[in-house]
Amino acid sequence: MKMSKSPWLLHYDGSSCNGCDIEVLAATTPVYDVERFGVVNTGNPKHADIFLITGGVNDQNKEVVKQLYDQMPDPKVVVAIGICACDGGIFKECYNILGGADKVIPVDIYVPGCAARPEAIIDGVVKAVALLDQKREQMKAAESAEGGAEHD
Repeated sequence: MKMSKSPWLLHYDGSSCNGCDIEVLAATTPVYDVERFGVVNTGNPKHADIFLITGGVNDQNKEVVKQLYDQMPDPKVVVAIGICACDGGIFKECYNILGGADKVIPVDIYVPGCAARPEAIIDGVVKAVALLDQKREQMKAAESAEGGAEHD
């Protein structure tokens, strides 16, 4: 039987209108219940495996986004939720928006929409869990190969 740690989610609102944030919260309620897939919500980046980010990135929050990402342990997965987090959305031509989250940190999964629907968010989280498992396996294989090379 394969046993793995439940992935923990960290949600950060970059500079959104709160539409996507409300949908992220809706995805965690009993109606949609994203936790049925084994994920747990956390507020601590040091415990998080999956980073859910909404809203565009601007000069005021880019360092915060980088810091949250850097505090997360490897392996980690980033999910950009909503068109603003994907590419800046309707605000991407504004003076204060740098663009989507991928202008600051690497994004693994994009969930477009304005606002992204809870079903789409759940689909993105399920893909993130699968990608996280894949990254964990790759990390274990790399550590095994590295350990074997040391004993040669």
